[in-house]
Amino acid sequence: MPYHVPALLLGLIVGIYWARVVKMVLKQRRQTGRDANFFPRESLGRLLRIIWYPAVLMWVVVPFFVAFTPFRSPLLTSIAWPIVISWIAVIIAALCLVLTWICWKKMGKSWRMGIDPNEKTQLIVSGPYAYVRHPIYALQILLAVASILTVPSLAMLIVCGIIIIFLYWEATREERYLVQVQGGTYASYMKQVGGFVPRSLVPYQPAQTAV
Repeated sequence: MPYHVPALLLGLIVGIYWARVVKMVLKQRRQTGRDANFFPRESLGRLLRIIWYPAVLMWVVVPFFVAFTPFRSPLLTSIAWPIVISWIAVIIAALCLVLTWICWKKMGKSWRMGIDPNEKTQLIVSGPYAYVRHPIYALQILLAVASILTVPSLAMLIVCGIIIIFLYWEATREERYLVQVQGGTYASYMKQVGGFVPRSLVPYQPAQTAV
C-alpha cells in the first residue's frame, strides 16, 4: 500500500506524460527517419539534454519514492501541510496532461523537441496556439508547479526548478530561431499572442495574403 496516494498518482501522471513523448519520438523516427530532436543535431541542444533528461527521470522517480518509502532522507521528506492541497495539485496535474495531449494532437507532424537548424516545419497558430505561443511549455511549467505542491520536498523543488528554468530558456531560444526562419510572420505572431499566458481571449488571426 502506498504511504502517499497523491504522490503515487503524480508519478503515474508524469510517467504517462513522458511515455507519450517517447512514443511520439519513435513514431516520427519510423515515419520520417528523424527523432523530433530527442537527440538534437544542435550542439547547445545536446549539451542541455545532459542536464534536462536526468531531471526528467528524477521527476518521474521521486513521487514513487515518496509514495512507497516509509523512511526517507531529508531530501525526500515532504513539508507537512493539509493533504487537500496535494489532492488539488494532483487534479491540476491530471488536467495539464489532458490539455497537453490536445496540444500534441494539434501540432501533429510539426511537433519537435527544441531546434533543428536543418529543418523547417509548418507554423501552427490555431487551436491552443491562437491564444498562447508555447501552450505545451506553459502546461509543463504548471505541471511542475503542481508536482511541487503534491510532493513538497527539497528533491522535487530542485528537479522542477531545473525543468522550469530549462523550459523558459528553451522557449526564448526557439523564438529567436523562429524569427530567423519564419521572418515577419512569427514576429507579428509574437506581438499579438502571449508566450505562456493569453494576452487576449480573442484568437489570433494571421494576416491574409493579398491575391
